[in-house]
Amino acid sequence: MMNMIMASSQDAQKAYALVGNLQKHFVDKLDALATEFGEEKKFEEISWLKDEGKHGGGSRFEARDKKLFNTASVNISQVHYDDMAQKNLKSATAISTIIHPKNPNVPSIHIHTSLTELRNGKNYWRIMADLNPSINDEDDRKTFDTALQELAQKYYEEGAKQGDKYFNIPALSRTRGISHFYLENFNTDDSEADFAFAQSFTQGIIDSYIEIIHNALLKRQNITKEQQEAQLAYHTLYLFQVLTLDRGTTAGLMVHDQNDVGIMGSLPSHINKELLKSWIEKVEKPQNELVEAILNAVGSGGAVDIPAKERLAQVVREHYKKYPQALTLQARGNSIPTTLQNHTKV
Repeated sequence: MMNMIMASSQDAQKAYALVGNLQKHFVDKLDALATEFGEEKKFEEISWLKDEGKHGGGSRFEARDKKLFNTASVNISQVHYDDMAQKNLKSATAISTIIHPKNPNVPSIHIHTSLTELRNGKNYWRIMADLNPSINDEDDRKTFDTALQELAQKYYEEGAKQGDKYFNIPALSRTRGISHFYLENFNTDDSEADFAFAQSFTQGIIDSYIEIIHNALLKRQNITKEQQEAQLAYHTLYLFQVLTLDRGTTAGLMVHDQNDVGIMGSLPSHINKELLKSWIEKVEKPQNELVEAILNAVGSGGAVDIPAKERLAQVVREHYKKYPQALTLQARGNSIPTTLQNHTKV
């Protein structure tokens, strides 16, 4: 990436190579799907810099094939503070991706894999994957569950348990997605094995998802109005969960404002504003204020375009500056990541 200064440590450089290879692997496979089922429009790369590249940056590949994708983004990033020894964080390197197909019968996917390197020498991984259909298909769920079990092996039970907990939406008495995996603060005594696990798990989940959606696109071409409405409702749920519960999204917005549109790349293109409005009274205070502000920031007709994403980023940032105690209401696994403290504590 032009003008981006890489982190100095070998672990950080190795992690950036890892996520870069995973990004290319996924984008190549998604481009192949666009050639087979879409308009043959490839993903387009967009870069951003942290402090003009002094403290890293990242790149995202965004879908341009509107026949195949509602929205889709495959992001990698590396933020580091090599020149700021007083900070807890030495480097943070991640791949984070969400794919929302246009066909409501084809499930969305969220994948996140990141390495955090602390100043005290401790490293840990954050590894997540969840399948998000608008319309549930039991075969898709079984395929994804089987992939999680085979790829995670001895870590599956713990990852599935934490995933179900993290993606729970208490206000709506349901979860986001139908199959979840989440490991927080993951590390063992063997850092090489940890790197290998992060790589093999993430690539394996990518390949499993490509298999799922390829088969779905072959078999599920007929789309009804009811299915489109179900997709719009699910996209509303997805936005609701991301902007009111997801710690990773909130932390990214609170740390800096130099990649707001990229961080909001997980959001679908449209939501049902009336449905979102009906959930204001379901959340506890002060999150009701947040949901109302989100509703007002979404564009006309429920559009979540670039201006709306910029407004939404500011809404979330301002809410947690006003109500920092509300961070305790966000999703968590068995432990709470210290992302904000790592970036801000001196």
